[in-house]
Amino acid sequence: MHDSHTMFRGNRQNFQEIIKTGKEMGFLVYVVTVRDLKLNSDTVKGYMLQRDHTWEQRQCPLPLVIYNRIPNREDESLPWVRRKIKECQLHPRIDIYNPHFFNKRQLFVWLTKSGLTKKWAPLTKRMKGFPTLYEMIKRKPYLYLKPEDGKAGQGIMRVRYQKSKPLPYRIQIQNNKNSTTYKAASLERLWNRVYQETKGSSYLIQQGIELAQVHGRAFDLRILVQKNESGLWAVTGVGARMAGAKSITTHVPRGGTIEDPEKLLPIVFGQERSDAILSEVRKAAIHIARQIEKSSGHPHGEMSMDLGIDNEGVLWFFEANSRPMKFDEPGIRKKSLERIFQYSDYLINQR
Repeated sequence: MHDSHTMFRGNRQNFQEIIKTGKEMGFLVYVVTVRDLKLNSDTVKGYMLQRDHTWEQRQCPLPLVIYNRIPNREDESLPWVRRKIKECQLHPRIDIYNPHFFNKRQLFVWLTKSGLTKKWAPLTKRMKGFPTLYEMIKRKPYLYLKPEDGKAGQGIMRVRYQKSKPLPYRIQIQNNKNSTTYKAASLERLWNRVYQETKGSSYLIQQGIELAQVHGRAFDLRILVQKNESGLWAVTGVGARMAGAKSITTHVPRGGTIEDPEKLLPIVFGQERSDAILSEVRKAAIHIARQIEKSSGHPHGEMSMDLGIDNEGVLWFFEANSRPMKFDEPGIRKKSLERIFQYSDYLINQR
């Protein structure tokens, strides 16, 4: 996206690393804004990375592959931006992948459509006022409320019903670094609080999963899947994210930490069981990526997903992101950059 004094938006450091990897692998790589991407000409104005790490705009050949890194949903939903993406998709000489952000609720609908992936999807509904909360809490005493288009764990709430407590309904609301808990005698009272927090934005209500914990901190797994040089989905890496001591999610900006799943899982499940779980995680991630891509109707080259393991060692899907943040684990990061170009090369050779 274009931004007059900064030339373009997005994660600069990420772009630099992508371009550097592409160069090493023999590709001409540049950043182009939606506005500068004129499809009816043979050249476009692209930003090239100079030796001194500054950016310079130059005439570049029309791209063969476009890797979509529009940084946010608001930009991408602008009508003229959507039109441009559509033009790229229809263009006979251009491949574009990851054309759109995913909608959270849609993902669960897509996963429940396949017998293969259905078992990993927690029960999820769109919250349509008090009746949804009432209906869900009767079925599941532990629930999560999540903004439909939220990111990095903002606005997430956790609701529990504990029959034996004098104030049996409680809600935990995620703030920046910690969370606040409210207790209520009735669901109606609790709903008033939920309504104050959510009014106006669309929320999902989802069965809560009792995640496996180490030293009293819950953790989940972050998996990066990308298409490889044969155009097939492959797992690039699996990382673990552990919740901050006072946080209800494992997001790193909210006090979460990055851990090694190979070390965490055996503490809870023992070595043999952990190996089996990790192998299932890898298979599940591929099935889920295929199902999401098929249902979306568009080509994707990568996605990250959050999967949780509950106390029983059962696997659950929480979300997928078509525009993954970079993985901090160096091994995963290096491989992920190379795969961008291996898949692009595959696309070019397919033409």
